[in-house]
Amino acid sequence: MSGAARGLATLAAGALFGFGLSYSTMIRPEVVLSFLRFEDFGLMLVMGGAVVVVALVYKLAPRLLARPLLDDHFHTHPSAWNRDTAVGAALFGVGWGLCGVCPGPAIAGLGAGNWDLLWALAGITLGALVQGLRAK
Repeated sequence: MSGAARGLATLAAGALFGFGLSYSTMIRPEVVLSFLRFEDFGLMLVMGGAVVVVALVYKLAPRLLARPLLDDHFHTHPSAWNRDTAVGAALFGVGWGLCGVCPGPAIAGLGAGNWDLLWALAGITLGALVQGLRAK
């Protein structure tokens, strides 16, 4: 597949993901925080549905397709838990709990005009830069 076709496929997948986040109201931090405070369980249905769909596709696609649409063969990624993964997961959870924002919904929220999410994205970017420098 050509570079332009890959770019279009990536753009389409990102647009679909952003639409889903927006439609489910996950781009609104107050909705996410009400879910995390156990006041509104609507996002549990959204996330649960997404996990089920991804798990099915992840398991069935290699069996049903000769090769993936955008590559020559399927790749699997080993899940290796180590200290860095645990610390990163803990920091992500704390950040999500404090401000109700994670990277995908923050970027999609900017597309909806929620400019306050720039502060969250600045923190996410700073954390990624610090981790990148620390890992060297």
